[in-house]
Amino acid sequence: MNYFLRSAAYIFHPLLMPLIGARLYFGLTPRFIEPQIINAKTYAIIIITILIPLISYFLLKNLGLVKSINLKEVQERKFPLMIQTLLVLIIIKMVFSSYQSPEMYYFFVGVLFTTISALVLVLFNFKVSLHQMGVAGVTMFLIALSIHFNKNYLLEIGIFFLINGWVASSRLDTKSHTIPELLTGFFIGLIPQIVMLNYWL
Repeated sequence: MNYFLRSAAYIFHPLLMPLIGARLYFGLTPRFIEPQIINAKTYAIIIITILIPLISYFLLKNLGLVKSINLKEVQERKFPLMIQTLLVLIIIKMVFSSYQSPEMYYFFVGVLFTTISALVLVLFNFKVSLHQMGVAGVTMFLIALSIHFNKNYLLEIGIFFLINGWVASSRLDTKSHTIPELLTGFFIGLIPQIVMLNYWL
């Protein structure tokens, strides 16, 4: 049972959530998007939000600014979150347009505000759950897509609510976070996506 719970932390790692959100959008949208464009956007997200942060992590570790990839100490999160903020800005500026892909553009604007919120909390010495933050943001985005396209995505939404519980249980089981840290992560992942609905829904 412990292995099952702990696997959620790896399957739904915060670095993977922008990619999961994008793949959900490309898979569920009723609009026709050329496969070449989907592949190009997907590769860009993988490079910018996964590969570059991983390379940055090893650089930060060599400089002694982080101790482990789990970022257990609050202050270890400062530089990775700063880097992630800059990388999400690059995606907003260079990968998605508010005119051509408003759903994805504002999804990443929401991700940007969520990341900044986590960074601000670090400055106040509060360790929010980045895992819960990422999963909650994607869950709200999925609900918004269902409303926006007037499509029934209840199965997918239900699965993601279960994933929220799985991730929360995983973080509690490993004593990585407390309940307040998980709840804070849930809401700062959720609220920016709700706010962004005013611009594209």
